[in-house]
Amino acid sequence: MRLYQEIGSHLRRDIHAGKYAPGDRLPPERDIAESYSVSRSVVREALIMLELEKVVEVRKGSGVYVLHQPDVLPTEDADRGYGPFELLQARQLLESEVAAFAAMQATKTDILQMRDAIEAQKSCIARGVSDDVEDQRFHALLAQASQNSVLVKLVDDLWQIRQRSAMWEGIHQHVGDKNYSQIWLLDHQAILQAVLRRDAKAAKQAMWQHLENVKDMLLKVSDADDPSFDGFLFSSVPSELND
Repeated sequence: MRLYQEIGSHLRRDIHAGKYAPGDRLPPERDIAESYSVSRSVVREALIMLELEKVVEVRKGSGVYVLHQPDVLPTEDADRGYGPFELLQARQLLESEVAAFAAMQATKTDILQMRDAIEAQKSCIARGVSDDVEDQRFHALLAQASQNSVLVKLVDDLWQIRQRSAMWEGIHQHVGDKNYSQIWLLDHQAILQAVLRRDAKAAKQAMWQHLENVKDMLLKVSDADDPSFDGFLFSSVPSELND
């Protein structure tokens, strides 16, 4: 688990334990950073993670506020049974269609927010820090650009499963090549360009290829002899995407 995820988990537990009630404003980033002896950038990534999880709401110029939480906190063992390739296949099937729909539905605000996520991803890469939060934010914003709240929820659910997947985390810890972040960045730019052109087919192809690239990376760092290996579930790119 990365440092920002640890800080996010601590804050999430405090919220569910009642330390912060719905509507309460969290302490400033500076105070949280000091209390956990981490940098403000780590706290910022943790808060973005919690925002994506709908745990908090970030209000510019005002602060970070706690949202109403479900009564039951998901256990750390939740979704343990899903294999990383099975999960990635589900994302590929869903998010490629979401990208196509977003290309037809995206507003100017959606475009600007996705551009902002890409710029933040560039900044992370330049500083040599994890861009996982901005990666997820781009995908979440793309789903929001579909203007369909059900699709937003489905995409978010798949990302939450990934975050709680011990197998995914185990594989991801072996990914040490920073060049992968640059590849994901270029993939995101290709998706956004297709959305800008209102080209649904190109957006679908770009998202499919993006997750195909993620699959190839995972295959390189996975142990195919491991009994839990589920890479065989992935098929090649459907022929209609090559037309």
